[in-house]
Amino acid sequence: TRSAALWTVFWVSVAMAFNGVVYALLGRAPALEFLTAYLVEESLSLDNMFVFIMIFSYFSVAQKNKRRILHWGIFLAILMRLAFIFAGVALLEKFHWMLYVFGVVLVWTGVKMGTAGEEKVEPEKNLLLRTCKKLMPFLDRHDGHDFFISHGERWHGTPALATLVVIAASDLIFAVDSIPAVLAISKDFLIVASSNVFAVLGLRALFFLISGLVGMFRFLKIGIAVILCFIGVKMLIAAVYTISIGFSLGMIAGVIATSIAASVLIRVPAE
Repeated sequence: TRSAALWTVFWVSVAMAFNGVVYALLGRAPALEFLTAYLVEESLSLDNMFVFIMIFSYFSVAQKNKRRILHWGIFLAILMRLAFIFAGVALLEKFHWMLYVFGVVLVWTGVKMGTAGEEKVEPEKNLLLRTCKKLMPFLDRHDGHDFFISHGERWHGTPALATLVVIAASDLIFAVDSIPAVLAISKDFLIVASSNVFAVLGLRALFFLISGLVGMFRFLKIGIAVILCFIGVKMLIAAVYTISIGFSLGMIAGVIATSIAASVLIRVPAE
């Protein structure tokens, strides 16, 4: 946990240093947009980590193999998100009404997240994993870190590959929420892409940090739901009222701080 905390601080510091470069070269407004977008991505990443923890638990992945799976998962996440961002920016430039579609998606997701019960992970129902299993056989048990292994006369996928596939599919779903959220803050490809990439680069350290502190963030999901609804409403009313980036930054930071503080201060009653 200590090592993960130090690496998390390192990646956040690198992102803030980049934000300083943005401020120096592009000015105050783009720097505020980057900071707000990065904060949104980091808060959504915290929620994603709880899902990743459940996926690793489901596949009984050994601690020594998690780092490699996360490494490749991060690589795939960056590629997928950049493709999503490019498509999202292009859609907004060509079809302004997509702004309202994204707004409705965010509000709906926020309401669903805030009212849903305990999250469940069911990898056996994952469409991408089921498709992969149709293309090649998978081993039920393998203690190594290899994604593929020769078994008999055929190559087989291992539980490590199944875990990677489900994590990649989960991040693809997360991107459907996070990319519109960031596009509500800025439509500059550099700001949107860089805030996503810097948030994703710190995912591996964040995962091991959250694994050690998993019980401390039980109100975070409610906070994230509020943030998604706020950003969705911001998109929907953009034509009649523009919410300033400064207010958005303060609102998002305040909600995250409040939800984490509530998680620490309000203890679960003993059974």
